[in-house]
Amino acid sequence: MANKILYGLKDVHVAFRAADDSAGEAVWDTPIAIPGAIGFRPSPEGEEFKQYADNGVYFTDKANTGYSADLEMALIPDSVIAAMFNWPIDANGAIIEDTDALAAPFALMGQIEGDSKGRRFVYYECRASRPSPEERTKEASIAARTDVLPLIITPVEIDGASITRAYMEESETNTVEYAAFFDDVYIPVETSA
Repeated sequence: MANKILYGLKDVHVAFRAADDSAGEAVWDTPIAIPGAIGFRPSPEGEEFKQYADNGVYFTDKANTGYSADLEMALIPDSVIAAMFNWPIDANGAIIEDTDALAAPFALMGQIEGDSKGRRFVYYECRASRPSPEERTKEASIAARTDVLPLIITPVEIDGASITRAYMEESETNTVEYAAFFDDVYIPVETSA
């Protein structure tokens, strides 16, 4: 049975691009689980192209340049934040916001629940922008703050194709791949149109 609705975000993971991708292909380190998923909101990026001919719209297409997104988590671990931005951690455990450091590319993985099956996803080439910290005083009731991480998601070349994301629901033919989805960054296999 196929899903009729999707809801609920869980099992968020990040996998940083491996330092050694000398073969020119994208390679990722082992995914790191980040508990506390609250929301993920990707918005498609790309401009629409229209060609006019014969007194009307003759051809239209839209460039797919990826997504801009916000990832909201209860709290992103300091070690993950430091790795995302290539910020050093000193001998006392303080994270140093280095203004010259370049953000590290990573894959973002997770699962959206469904009424029938969970849908697992991976966005292959993400870069984070610094979150806007919001520190507040404790009032009559506690209002927990969250970490909202702005992301830019761009296409990456995998096996000669420009790919932004992949997602999979479990089926009779992919139970092994579905079960192992978070073990490594999923690489597409032979595709069908």
